[in-house]
Amino acid sequence: MEQHKIQVENLYKIFGPHPEKAVNLLKEGRTKDEIMEETKHGVGVANATFHVDEGEILVIMGLSGSGKSTLVRCINRLIDPTSGKVIIEGEDVTQLSTEELRAFRQKHFGMVFQNFALFPHRTVLQNVEYGLEIQGMEPEKRREIGMQALEQVGLKGWEDSKPSQLSGGMQQRVGLARALALNADIMLMDEAFSALDPLIRKEMQDELLALQDNVQKTIVFISHDLDEALKLGDRIVLMKDGFIVQEGTAEEILTNPANDYVAKFVEDVDMSKVLTAESVMMKPAEMAYYKTDGPRSALHKMKHAGISCIFVRKDRKLAGMVTADDAAEALKRGENTLENIMSQDFNKAAPNTPAVELFPLLANSSYPLAVVVSKESKLEGVVTKGSLLAGLAERGAI
Repeated sequence: MEQHKIQVENLYKIFGPHPEKAVNLLKEGRTKDEIMEETKHGVGVANATFHVDEGEILVIMGLSGSGKSTLVRCINRLIDPTSGKVIIEGEDVTQLSTEELRAFRQKHFGMVFQNFALFPHRTVLQNVEYGLEIQGMEPEKRREIGMQALEQVGLKGWEDSKPSQLSGGMQQRVGLARALALNADIMLMDEAFSALDPLIRKEMQDELLALQDNVQKTIVFISHDLDEALKLGDRIVLMKDGFIVQEGTAEEILTNPANDYVAKFVEDVDMSKVLTAESVMMKPAEMAYYKTDGPRSALHKMKHAGISCIFVRKDRKLAGMVTADDAAEALKRGENTLENIMSQDFNKAAPNTPAVELFPLLANSSYPLAVVVSKESKLEGVVTKGSLLAGLAERGAI
């Protein structure tokens, strides 16, 4: 069986002195409100099962009272679950003793809260070092690690300032740096950006994604904001009244809502901001190969596919593009390779580029857009004006 970084199985959290009765009523199909009225017990989480893979950002979202914050606190046992399992790398956290749990948290969990939770009397660096200080690390070593964390979040030079001297966004960066300094492999972020102004919030979202490219943490991010969830989440878990009502990628949830509640929740989303180049691209009709193709064979492939340009692959990488006009001119000159007619003058996009950003790239070009994985320079597919419009229309975006 595949082992996930985090595996949550049949998790319940009932608030009240006799939770077993409430659990049994939930299993009978009773609602959260009915259980509160009948037993005076609050349903926090009801039979939650999901997983998080290593290096993934999973967003747990829902309205106030949906159980999302309770669920994330059950993962590191800031709240003890009523029943169920939370398995981290094969270890069931719910079975750990108090001492074992403390050591486990120090090794695996960093947490970033909505209200920053900074000590006002400590400097920025001292706040970042706090978790390391609790662990008993030597001052010189923890200062070195703290400074590295501050540099990662763009706060180098602010280490001697007090939190009151920082803006809200900067204070949240301190909270993020404190979690990074612990070098925990899992970050739990509970409404981490909710207290920020919209512009600063967007900047923090962008910075988290940029930071994740480098640190590749496993992140569970709690949010009540759908746009934030769509932007940050590799996958989304949507909750209502303690239950998970749907789990999947943004596109899966938006295009195939599980029920009327989910459909209502996502009805106003602009799909062009959610769909990506990868979801509207198509495979190239033909490819030319640098080592074996010349102008004549490139022209033949273009004619056969009914296209006016062709992308060229060299050593499994995208090397350039050749147009039919340039290939025809090369033939007249007697050339037999593509080397002198390959152009780099074409637009590229990463697979995760939002569809809305593809329109201007295609509007001013006569050629398809290359969808490229930048690290490997690998051509994943192409987007044409037709495939973009068709992809959006198919998913009800236009």
